[in-house]
Amino acid sequence: MTYEPKENITVLGEIIGPGESAELSFDVAKLHTTSTVDVPVIIERSTNPGPVVLFTAGIHGDEVNGVEIIRQIIAKGINKPKCGTIICMPVINVFGFINLKREFPDGRDLNRVFPGLRLGSLASRVAYTLMTEVVPDVDFIMDFHTGGAGRFNSPQIRIAKHNPELNEYAKIFGAPFVLYSKNLKRSFRHACYKLKKPLLLFEGGKSFHIDNNITKTGINGAKRILKHFDMLNNKFKARTVEKPPVFIVGSRWQRANFSGMFQATVKINTQVTKNQILGHITDPYGKFDHIVKSEISGYIINVNEAPIVYQGDALFHITSKLAKV
Repeated sequence: MTYEPKENITVLGEIIGPGESAELSFDVAKLHTTSTVDVPVIIERSTNPGPVVLFTAGIHGDEVNGVEIIRQIIAKGINKPKCGTIICMPVINVFGFINLKREFPDGRDLNRVFPGLRLGSLASRVAYTLMTEVVPDVDFIMDFHTGGAGRFNSPQIRIAKHNPELNEYAKIFGAPFVLYSKNLKRSFRHACYKLKKPLLLFEGGKSFHIDNNITKTGINGAKRILKHFDMLNNKFKARTVEKPPVFIVGSRWQRANFSGMFQATVKINTQVTKNQILGHITDPYGKFDHIVKSEISGYIINVNEAPIVYQGDALFHITSKLAKV
């Protein structure tokens, strides 16, 4: 990554100099009760020049594990850099976070309205403010997400193909898997790509849930990235990656052929073979037991943890094609 050392940076209209700390309010709108909603943006600058790194979470209000990752980064002081600047935004969609809902009160998915409009919908205005008043001085972004609808994601980095720089950052982060996926139009990732701002998207766990393993993976990955940029404070250590990530070119969802009570018998991250037993779908009366067998060989990177499933529901996400990177 190349960057230009910045004497001062501007975030939300405030000028922050080297060695300064700031807690700004990402204040876009009030609640319907006229109460203000303060969304803290926490900024720590070293006196030594270096990159500006942005940590974001909570684009979807029900994805609380990403919020916990950044909370711990702040609470432990990992966000105080040896050089450069670290900006932390633990909860971007505070409206959804308050109600544990994915969308904004206007029903829109924030991650589908970027780069936003100054006079657009509520979600669009939040996206616009983020892109115009926070991102411009940033050199690198880590955006934390989780799975949805009761489906538990293996810790993974998602990036677009054919980007050697992001491939290297993904290896440094050290999640078990790297899933190649397109930059969806009007997503935060796509908006940053158009501005040539490198972004790693982390997925792990599921909505409404905080998982210790996912949290540790996210924090350790963040520390490795900061160490790579020589930003990690000397009092912290970045653990060496035990196994290089598995890069995934293709994957497919295996869906339920019957409705009923569902229980998986394989764990996330497991490498399975075709026709291996993955779980059972049963009825409440003890008369029906359908064995779910793997349709392909690959790694299990997502498991549906809902106790009740319907015909056609996604049960497992299984890798179908890997890449050597």
